[in-house]
Amino acid sequence: MASAVKLATPDSLRTAASTDTQTLLQDQRDTMMNKNMPKRTIRIAALGALACVSLNVSSVSAATLSRSADVNGTVSAVWSLIGPFCAIKDWLPPVGTCTEKTGPAPERTLVTKDGSATFIEAQTARSEADHSYSYTFKSSPLPVTEYISTIKVVAKSDKVSTVTWSSTFVPNAGKEKDALEALTGIYDAGLTMIKSKFK
Repeated sequence: MASAVKLATPDSLRTAASTDTQTLLQDQRDTMMNKNMPKRTIRIAALGALACVSLNVSSVSAATLSRSADVNGTVSAVWSLIGPFCAIKDWLPPVGTCTEKTGPAPERTLVTKDGSATFIEAQTARSEADHSYSYTFKSSPLPVTEYISTIKVVAKSDKVSTVTWSSTFVPNAGKEKDALEALTGIYDAGLTMIKSKFK
């Protein structure tokens, strides 16, 4: 039996060609998507990691500390004792020596009496009229960053002054309690010594 042969018409050829072209384009799109998939995955993973890092950094917040003591002395008398930048060696018990670098931005280097710790501090503000100065750590063994501290004397009465030692700082992660206890101990020791000099 003779088999029937169906001849292709121009319309059927156009339809076949169109179908083949669409299939080819779809295959190319699928290939491009598969190639880009790893890059997209890497970018998403990188963004996720960055979000985690940002979250961890912001979890440590700034802390504040303020300690005060009433001193039996006039503002001018108390300020003359504690106001000079390197006079801290005379009223902060742990400090053995203070070396001052004068200039537009004075610095002081403090070394403890046992020689085990060194602090380098830079004065950031001073007001003789307000009897105050501020300073920051350039280097310190304490577990803090962004430390800014102010020492200020105000009159409480004619013959009594209030000395306030305050600061803001960011404790190292996991060292919040250690940082607060260390600074509180330093401040209290200094204020106690100042009071003892005006009995």
